[in-house]
Amino acid sequence: MAKIVTIPDETVISKIYLIRGQKVMLDRDLAELYNVTTGNLNKAVKRNLLRFPDDFMFQLTEKEFKNLIFQNGTSGWGGTRKLPYAFTEQGVAMLSSVLNSERAVLVNIHIIRVFTRMREMLSTHKDVLLKLEQLERKVVKQDDDIKLIFDYLKELLSPKTEPIRKIGFKHSKED
Repeated sequence: MAKIVTIPDETVISKIYLIRGQKVMLDRDLAELYNVTTGNLNKAVKRNLLRFPDDFMFQLTEKEFKNLIFQNGTSGWGGTRKLPYAFTEQGVAMLSSVLNSERAVLVNIHIIRVFTRMREMLSTHKDVLLKLEQLERKVVKQDDDIKLIFDYLKELLSPKTEPIRKIGFKHSKED
């Protein structure tokens, strides 16, 4: 019987980013989960580049990397010399074929299950919103109270995203 890797789902989810409209994981985060160095992970990938087309893996641009650092509120990523590689769900799945350790295979299985659950939750979320909109069309339009309830429910299901406010102190000019 295979061993079980105990990595909390929240740990995996916290390492999934939305870059270029895709959910991805970065090479350094995957290396940490697999318990290998980022350099060794990238060497294994480079030895098998044919397995990693652009829709499986891509390298972040300088702008994307700086934006990611800003979003995470870190001043830097500890001596990163090269721009990180981002792996899509398919790329993460492909990693199990180039990393031969049992841990890498077990961690991959766990990560793919998390990706699948996230996709299912998103699908359920969309279904609920669609059913809510269909129900709203059936409600008599003159009833403002019911319409207000529907507006609140839709707002809860699809919150408006506001620009991220910088955290810190604001200096006011002294007169």
